[in-house]
Amino acid sequence: MIATGPTRRPVITRVPSGPVAAASAFAAHRLLRRAAARMPLRLIYPDGTVIGRGDATAPALMIHHPHRLARRIGRHGLIGFGESYMAGEWDSSDLTAALTVMAAGLNHLVPRWLRWLRLIVVASQPNSSTRSRAQTRRNIASHFNLSSDFFAEFLDETMTYSGAVFGCLPARWPDLAEAQRRKIDRLLDAAGVGHGTRLLEIGTGWGELSIRAAARGADVRSVTPSNRQQWLARQRVAAAGVSDRVRIDVCDYREIDGRYDAVISVGMLEAVGYRL
Repeated sequence: MIATGPTRRPVITRVPSGPVAAASAFAAHRLLRRAAARMPLRLIYPDGTVIGRGDATAPALMIHHPHRLARRIGRHGLIGFGESYMAGEWDSSDLTAALTVMAAGLNHLVPRWLRWLRLIVVASQPNSSTRSRAQTRRNIASHFNLSSDFFAEFLDETMTYSGAVFGCLPARWPDLAEAQRRKIDRLLDAAGVGHGTRLLEIGTGWGELSIRAAARGADVRSVTPSNRQQWLARQRVAAAGVSDRVRIDVCDYREIDGRYDAVISVGMLEAVGYRL
């Protein structure tokens, strides 16, 4: 995420409650402070208390509501941490730097003697390696069938919903669109997509990869489970003047037939599972 100024945050009103939430909050609070003491980071509390190994130049987390944050982390882990930010319960002087430090120091969050519990937690989760067609439809309906205007609020002009390849770091918001095009072109190059290539794209997104492949002279079939994505992708394909080279269908990837020279799929694993 690249922040360019004040952002509108959706209201996350429900904070976990009850004895389990209270107990898990106590543990989460202890673990968070313990981790900060081992990382180049500062936790700044409302009473002025500062925890962390970082000096004045290190990124800081301003924790406005410590108990709410602890309850969310205790009950929902990283998702709770993100929702707490959305609720305005903590903020940062440099969000990108703070998250980078925390990602690099994840091992400090849980003591070594407690890490064996992860095996139990993972085993209790539903198997996400495969998705039935019904599961895929539910995932897509609850995610990408939201209004395209919603996604346009935080995506760049390419409407690309996956990681980008930047030419240099640190990156800025104006660099994102070109970084997405660089990523797409690298994928097309790796797949040998050029004039006359019969390309199958699994997961249309909003059409940018199809458009760039068609501009190379490829004949593209792209499939998506989302009616909303199909509609906007077709509009963007038409605006780019490549409708004669791009076909966008709404279907499950397991229903695809035909022969193709290349197949590309970007950012689909969270929807369909990793065993395609």
